[in-house]
Amino acid sequence: MPNPELWITLAVMAAAIWLFITEKLRVDVVALLVMTALLVAGVLTLPEALSGFSNQATVMVAAMFVLSGALQRNGALVAVGDLISRIRYRWVFLLVMMGLVVAVAAFINNTATVAVFLPLIIAATTANRWAPSKFLIPLSYMSQTAGVCTLIGTSTNLLVDSMARESAGVGFTIFEFAPLGIIFVAIAAVYLLTVGWWLLPDRGTPDSDDAHHIGRYVAELLVPAEAPVVGKRPNLAVPEGFDDVDLVEVLRGGAVVTDPQRVIEAGDRILLRGEWKHIQAARKAMKLAFDRNTRDVDDGARDGRMLMEAMVAPGSHLVGHTLAGMRFGHTYRARVHGIHRRRLTIRQPLDRVELAVGDVLLIDAPANAVEALRVDRGLIVLDEREQPKVDVPRALASVAIMAAAIGVAALGWLPIVASALLGCLALVVLRLLDPDEAYDAIDWRVILLLAGIIPLGIALQKTGGAAMAADGILRVLGPYGPLATLAAIYLMTSALTEVMSNNASAVLVVPIALATAESMGIDPKPLLIAVAFAASTSFATPISYQTNTMVYTAGGYRFSDFVRVGMPLNVIFWISAIVLIPRFFPFHP
Repeated sequence: MPNPELWITLAVMAAAIWLFITEKLRVDVVALLVMTALLVAGVLTLPEALSGFSNQATVMVAAMFVLSGALQRNGALVAVGDLISRIRYRWVFLLVMMGLVVAVAAFINNTATVAVFLPLIIAATTANRWAPSKFLIPLSYMSQTAGVCTLIGTSTNLLVDSMARESAGVGFTIFEFAPLGIIFVAIAAVYLLTVGWWLLPDRGTPDSDDAHHIGRYVAELLVPAEAPVVGKRPNLAVPEGFDDVDLVEVLRGGAVVTDPQRVIEAGDRILLRGEWKHIQAARKAMKLAFDRNTRDVDDGARDGRMLMEAMVAPGSHLVGHTLAGMRFGHTYRARVHGIHRRRLTIRQPLDRVELAVGDVLLIDAPANAVEALRVDRGLIVLDEREQPKVDVPRALASVAIMAAAIGVAALGWLPIVASALLGCLALVVLRLLDPDEAYDAIDWRVILLLAGIIPLGIALQKTGGAAMAADGILRVLGPYGPLATLAAIYLMTSALTEVMSNNASAVLVVPIALATAESMGIDPKPLLIAVAFAASTSFATPISYQTNTMVYTAGGYRFSDFVRVGMPLNVIFWISAIVLIPRFFPFHP
C-alpha cells in the first residue's frame, strides 16, 4: 500500500498540473508553491527542497541567458537577422531564414532568437508584398527544432541531462544530440517547405504604407459633448458603412454601463474593436477623441510623433501589470491607443487590463522617446524599420567568448557549467556587459521555475511514485518490448508539453523514464532522448511554447492554424523518434 508521503506527492503533482494547465497562477509561482508544499509536508528535507537552486541545470540556464544576452545587446543577432531583409526571392528568403534560425537557436535561447527575427521578417515580408503568416510559424517551429541539436539548445535539454546525472549517473556531451537533432531539423524543414507550406494560412499581404497590420485592436475613446453619438444607444452609435468596427462596451466612471436602455453621454468612454485604419475612420466620423490627460506625454510633440506596434515579450516586466499600475505613460512618455489580444476580449478600460505575453500595444510616442521603447527588453517593437547599429568589435568579442565557452566544454577541458560561468565573467570583466545588464539578461521566471519544480522530480523518486508509474507502464507495454515503451514515453511527454510548461513536463517524465529503464534492464539514454526531444518541440497549440505565442499574435493566426499545421508535424516527429532514436542510442549498447 502506498505510503502517506507518496499520496502527498501525488496530490501536490496533481494540483501543480491543474495550475499549469489552467494558468491560474504564473508557472514560476506554481513551482515555488510545489517546492514549499513538499518541504512543509515533510516529503523533502530542507537541502532537498532547495537543491533546485544549486542544480547545474539552473546555473547553466542562467549563464546561457547572460551569454546570449551579450550577443543581443551588442548587435550580433541583429547583424545575423539583417541578412534576410535584403533577399527578394520568396523561396530563397524562406530557406535562408530557416538556416539562420537553426544556426542561432542551436546555441542561443530560442525566445531571444525569435524576438530578434520577428520584426525583421515582418518588415521584409511587408516590403516584398508577402503574407507574414506564411513565414512566422516556420520561424517558431524551426527555432524549437534547432534547440534539440545541442545540449545547450534549450533549458529542457540541460534539465534532462542534470536529472539523469544526479539520479542515474548518465549524461550527455554538448554535441551528443547533434546527429539525431540535425535529422529532425531536416525533417521539419522538408515538411514546412512542402505539405506544411500548403497548410500554412495566407492571412493577406499587409499594405507597406500601413505598418500597423497585426490585427484587430481594442481602442478606448472619449466622447466629447459635441459628438453626434451623445444620446444614442450603443447599437446605433457606429455609423453605417463601418461594418468592420464593433462597439464592445460603453464605460462610465470606469465601469461598464449594463442598463439595456442606456444611451451614450458626454464624458463616457467607448471601446471600439477593429483594424486600426477602420477604427481611425470611425473615430473621425463619430467625432471621438483620444485621452489627453497625461501632459508629459506631449513634451516631444514638436519633434514629431510616431505610431508603433510593440509586443509584450516572454519574461517581460510588464506581464501581469496594468498600464496604470506601472505608470506607462509617464515612464515612456507614450500613450497606448489600442491593445490587440488574440485569446480574450477586452471589456474594461485599457489602463486596467493586466498585460499578458503576446499582447500587442499600439503606442503613440514622440520621436525622442522611441529609443527607450526599442531597448526595453520587455517589449518587441514590431514595425520599427530602423534597427540598432551593430557595434562590430563588441559583437565579435561576444561571439568569440560564446564560441570559446562552448569549445572548451566540447573538448572536455572544463565542465560546461564552469566554462559558461567563465564566459559570463569574461563578458563583465571586458565590459561587454555591465553587471546590471547581465542580471537583466536572465529570465528569472525560468530560473525560479527550474529551482522550484526540480524538487518534485526528487520527491517522485524518493517516495516511489516514479517506480509505481514505471510498473504500470511495464504491465501494459512490457510484452511489446522497449520500442513500445519509448513510443509511450515520447507521446506522454509531448501531450503534457502541449498544455503545460516544457520543463515541468520533463521533470514529471524523467523519473518515470529512469525507473522504467532500470526495471527493463535497458540503457536509459533512448528514453531520456525521447523526453528531451518531445518536451522541446511543441507545435500543435499557440500556447504550448513561448515562440508559438509570439508568432500567434504577430501573424494574425487562428488557434486552429497551429492544430492543422503543427499536429501532423508532432505525429511525424513521434514516428521519426520511434524509428531513429534506437539507431543512434541503442537500448543495449
